[in-house]
Amino acid sequence: MSLGAIDLFCGAGGLTHGLEREGIDVIAGIDIDPICAFPYEANNLSRFVLHDVAKIDAAKLTEAWGDTEVRLLAGCAPCQPFSKYTQGRMRDERWSLLNAFSRLIDECAPELVTMENVPELKRHSIHEDFVSQLKALGYEVSETIVECLHYGIPQQRKRLVLLASKLGPIELISASEFGAKASTVRDVIGDLPPIAAGQAHSSDGLHRSSGLSEINLRRIQASRPGGSWSDWDKSLVANCHQKEQGKGYRSVYGRMEWDKPAPTITTQSFGFGSGRFGHPAQDRALSLREAAMLQTFPKNYKFAPDDRRVEMKNIGRLIGNAVPVTLGQVVGRSVIRHLGGLQSEV
Repeated sequence: MSLGAIDLFCGAGGLTHGLEREGIDVIAGIDIDPICAFPYEANNLSRFVLHDVAKIDAAKLTEAWGDTEVRLLAGCAPCQPFSKYTQGRMRDERWSLLNAFSRLIDECAPELVTMENVPELKRHSIHEDFVSQLKALGYEVSETIVECLHYGIPQQRKRLVLLASKLGPIELISASEFGAKASTVRDVIGDLPPIAAGQAHSSDGLHRSSGLSEINLRRIQASRPGGSWSDWDKSLVANCHQKEQGKGYRSVYGRMEWDKPAPTITTQSFGFGSGRFGHPAQDRALSLREAAMLQTFPKNYKFAPDDRRVEMKNIGRLIGNAVPVTLGQVVGRSVIRHLGGLQSEV
């Protein structure tokens, strides 16, 4: 049977790339952000559609699927409103994007649905309503809090993965079934050539790091892998961290460790002061290429045309917001197994 996917909120294409690696035909990726267009189409077979998911007509999706027998609708609505980093304070229009996803499921009635988001989403009533609607529409639903480490993704990242099917019970494959091996920072970025803060490597414009102020250069030089700003001379410690309310934030201004996984890669992972994003050995923060590889993008994944200036903030946002490619493979392999099981029952 033919299987075709549409990837909502597709970003730079992490989920699509993972699905395609598992042999799934991704018909289109849809996102409101125009800077997603180049990386999405330069690295994937699918086409990019610039559109607001909240406003897209379901008939457009149905038309795109054509006569595909089994339709998969995938989506990762922006997670910031639900993230622990906002601690529930952010209530903006992005809350409604999960409702937009629900509307399209209702109107298109795809056979399969998948959603990836932060685990904190489960604490909100909007998630309860989403799952209840799926069940009311006749879907079998499974949800898994994924420890990405267990699937070979080299970072401390937990994600909520939902799978739903009108065809029968469906589950995410286990880490042992997926067969991935544990991976560390050294395994992934250890062979990249050294660069200095504020520089890019001549052969790869994405292997570029942010510049450091004089005090931040002194701070990273005083940092040890796995340590924190509490190891520094007091003259280097920021005023906010010397106050009582700032003493708990020990993961900022830190170096990663070679033989451990990275912290969760965020949209600010190219900034030394934004988390434990200092390189284990070099006096700089992660390069964009290193952040992308820790998100399991291939080393040659293109995020900007070769003749265009690399914009750290924009590309950092694409990388941090992406579904890790390997997690996309896990979802894809789970879907393939599900359909294979149904065919064997016939």
